[in-house]
Amino acid sequence: MQHFPMTPKEMVISPWRNRYLLKKAIQREINGRYRGSILGILWSFFTPLLMLSVYTFVFSVVFKARWSGGSGSKTEFALILFSGLMVFNLFAECVNRAPTMILGHSDYVKRVIYPLEILPLVTMGSAIFQTTISLGVWLLAYVVLFGIPQVTVFLLPLVLMPLIFLTLGICWWLAALGVYLRDVSQIIGIITTAMLFLSPIFYSASRLPENYQKILKLNPLTLIIEHTRGILLWGRLPDSITLIIQYILTISICYMGFAWFQKTRKGFADVL
Repeated sequence: MQHFPMTPKEMVISPWRNRYLLKKAIQREINGRYRGSILGILWSFFTPLLMLSVYTFVFSVVFKARWSGGSGSKTEFALILFSGLMVFNLFAECVNRAPTMILGHSDYVKRVIYPLEILPLVTMGSAIFQTTISLGVWLLAYVVLFGIPQVTVFLLPLVLMPLIFLTLGICWWLAALGVYLRDVSQIIGIITTAMLFLSPIFYSASRLPENYQKILKLNPLTLIIEHTRGILLWGRLPDSITLIIQYILTISICYMGFAWFQKTRKGFADVL
């Protein structure tokens, strides 16, 4: 039986070893999403722009929502809301697709010698591309409405890296589990929908009672969303100790997910 290394070194080396294949797979993933449409890849720009407009109207005009501690303007609320959604969408897009990732590429398992471990990275690369476009829309809106963004915006990759590590670890774990347990995709869809409303996206965590704030902090997205908002909108740097702990925990989760995937992939061909 073929042996699949599951060391931390292999987790780092595999993407580099397969970098050309990974690059082409990400390009194919991005192009395939918009293949056949009239506007093509331009939809990646118009979609977040339209969603920003819709969320602004619904929450600012219909529900008359205002952000606690903010200026109270509709445009500020829209940007605050959209910054949280960027973080959540990056996470949800990858996690929702993870359980069917191997099932949708069964030919790679049965007929072709393919580095299956890069499949979550392909999905992540496509999601990062979409997040980058969304960030561009956000920055454009900020410049038009408020002027030059905070200089701390350049630290955004530093804040989002723990999210990427966390998401990759979960994706590797779910991709393997989804092969053996087909109900996982249904369960994950429900969980991510719940996380949308259990994350401080549509509301400020400070508005909740203290007991509920403690529960909200158990959500791994909460701190990342708050750090992202602080950097983008208020020039607020994250606490260095908290950030270091985030990196340690999320890198550990990333490796455990990779190790689980490598250990269980021996049985993929038998199940599929």
